[in-house]
Amino acid sequence: MRTSIDHWLPLWRRLEASGDAAAWHARLLSAYAEPQRVYHSLQHLDECLRVLDEAKASGSMKQPDLVEMALWFHDAVYDPKGSENEALSIQMAVEALGDGEVASEVARLIMLTKSHQLGEGLDDAWIIDIDLAIFAQAPERVEEYERQIRAEYAWVPEAVYREKRAEILTGFLNRERIYLTDFFHQRYDEIARRNLSQLIAQFRS
Repeated sequence: MRTSIDHWLPLWRRLEASGDAAAWHARLLSAYAEPQRVYHSLQHLDECLRVLDEAKASGSMKQPDLVEMALWFHDAVYDPKGSENEALSIQMAVEALGDGEVASEVARLIMLTKSHQLGEGLDDAWIIDIDLAIFAQAPERVEEYERQIRAEYAWVPEAVYREKRAEILTGFLNRERIYLTDFFHQRYDEIARRNLSQLIAQFRS
């Protein structure tokens, strides 16, 4: 898997992080395997990192190592009923990386995965697009993704869930560009629109 320690250790060294790299890797794998996670799991992290590798091949990403580290930590804390997941994930990243420029930029990138709105960083669009790449996967994976999200919100009544979920997905569909980078827009926008339209239709049927 792309989440193996063989990928983690070189990243840790490239960013000149101190501390016990192997221990942090084990802590992250344990976090992503927590029982409340159905979508926000190692599967999601692995998919994000694989999409990152594809995107890096474009040569347009300015600081790919920082984006990668932010992806490793972006769902390090995940409680489906919580509202501070990103902030708590940032705390874990800062604990791992120290209170320096690397940690500061990683923290800023992580927060973008909550709003999915651009900041002023050079690679903001990349991490947002990678986090949303699930919308452009094969239809069977998108259907699985939606089942996984529903399972994470199992306590929400069906009628409420269908209404709110349709609103969220419609918000993405109504964007002028679902994907902000040219790389993702050209490859995946049309596919994502088709998949989102199908999901929304199911919720509103």
